[in-house]
Amino acid sequence: MIHVFVRRSADVDYLTLDRADELADVRRGAPGWWLRGTGDAGSSADVAGALQGTSRATVVGYDLVVAAPRPLSILLAVDAEAAPGVVSAHRAGVLAAIDYLEDRALVVRQRLDGGEYLREATWSKVVGFTHGINRAGEPHLHDHVLVGARPDHESTVADSRSLFAHLPAADALYRSTVRFEVNRQTARTAWRSFAGIEGVTGLDEGYRAIWSGHNDERGDKGSWTRSEVVERWRRDLGRFEPIGLPAEPPRRSFDAHRYAAAFEGAARITRRDLVRAFADASTFGVDRAQVNAAIDSLHPHLRAAHGIDERPLRLIEARRLTPELSSERTRERSGTIDEERYLDRVGVSRLRESRNRSER
Repeated sequence: MIHVFVRRSADVDYLTLDRADELADVRRGAPGWWLRGTGDAGSSADVAGALQGTSRATVVGYDLVVAAPRPLSILLAVDAEAAPGVVSAHRAGVLAAIDYLEDRALVVRQRLDGGEYLREATWSKVVGFTHGINRAGEPHLHDHVLVGARPDHESTVADSRSLFAHLPAADALYRSTVRFEVNRQTARTAWRSFAGIEGVTGLDEGYRAIWSGHNDERGDKGSWTRSEVVERWRRDLGRFEPIGLPAEPPRRSFDAHRYAAAFEGAARITRRDLVRAFADASTFGVDRAQVNAAIDSLHPHLRAAHGIDERPLRLIEARRLTPELSSERTRERSGTIDEERYLDRVGVSRLRESRNRSER
């Protein structure tokens, strides 16, 4: 999930002074980048301009932390050839998520003639900072994206409820775009299972055991050079023990069952829910333009939906798909997994007993 931290100060030195050298040679340019236009982010004063508030509000903006799925972060440490493509794919995903939030979630409320209306808005500036490790020195690809609380040319702050309501859809778009771009830019295959597990073909689960991303102590923020962090990862890999490969999903670019299951039990289904479901059901990823085209084709009356008060759909409407998407089944590809670990995990004792009897 994209995590949101409220900013009540325009002090951005924490980000601008961090050179994030752990990604030197695999990231284009400096860690700071403008999501509109080109070039690296400039001085702290320039970056702080992205944070806009009002005289009546204490919040000046938000720090949106967009993190790559754990297997893709691990590729930074175990596959040097794929690492530049992974970072590039991550930034493409960040851009897709932020563009979605600006297009669909960024609104201001306007009171006029006794009524309340939503008006779409845009951010004046959007800047991201791409980092490759967490405080423990583990591979952790993520971006800090700074946006203002007050949109460009507005006198009031944006509706924060709308921003939070659209986060799940933005996060799903991010992950779908990253899968799509990793598969396009590298020799690896990134996928998402029916159960929502993000994986990479050929990446043993033993790497997750080394770099789980969960640490008891947060620790102090440190600065690592590229050579230092590569040496740290090399030492960590000395503890690697193979566990097994996760079971890959069937070779289906779109899982209609996964799409329909996303709405099970939902009391209110809106366009943002359709976006999230479609992105998650795209096993090997799709870009944002493909998601928009699909949703707008299925539900053209929702093309203008934005904000928190989107028109709801009935369950039968939400599950409606084109015949092509409903029946799409391409070449199956079987996955592999450590059999003993799988049996222990799902508790299928009868299978083990049957196998033991056959071996006697």
